[in-house]
Amino acid sequence: MVRSARGGSPILGPVDQLTEPVGLVALGAAAVALLALIVVSIVALRLRRLRAEQRVVLGASAREDLVTHAAALQQAFSALHERVEEVAEQLETRMADAEHRLDGAIAYRALVRYDAYGDLSGHQSTSLALLDAGHSGVVLSSIANRETARLYCKQVHAGEGELELSPEEAEAVRIALSGEVGSVTLD
Repeated sequence: MVRSARGGSPILGPVDQLTEPVGLVALGAAAVALLALIVVSIVALRLRRLRAEQRVVLGASAREDLVTHAAALQQAFSALHERVEEVAEQLETRMADAEHRLDGAIAYRALVRYDAYGDLSGHQSTSLALLDAGHSGVVLSSIANRETARLYCKQVHAGEGELELSPEEAEAVRIALSGEVGSVTLD
């Protein structure tokens, strides 16, 4: 029973029956309190699970919230993206340099064997065409007979000889540019 502040008569009398209005209000308040306790327990359990999941993401010793962690991740991804872009630019530069150097490498070649003097020496004379991707390079010709051998070299630009090419040298250039594989023996 609750007494008034002056110590006089009680403000509320004893609740003898739960069917009286005061008893019904008390039962309603108890039901609301019990429902609130259940809701608070469920929310607390969910909050505990959420914090456990956050510790998995943030780490056990981390004292930051998800927003701070997400901002740090975004900053790290931005830095990583910038580094990847920088490396990609470097690779493009290196690739362009390598392609430029490869343009000067031997891309086409052909070997033609023939008998330069017609003395049936077994096709000992040869013309070798070595050309780059721009169809430029050299033709090396070795003219051989039984006693001597001579070596000639002629420059080729865009598939044409700087000096007039012999028929065998022109054939070597033609075969090289056509992409045929192996050596050819001319009769």
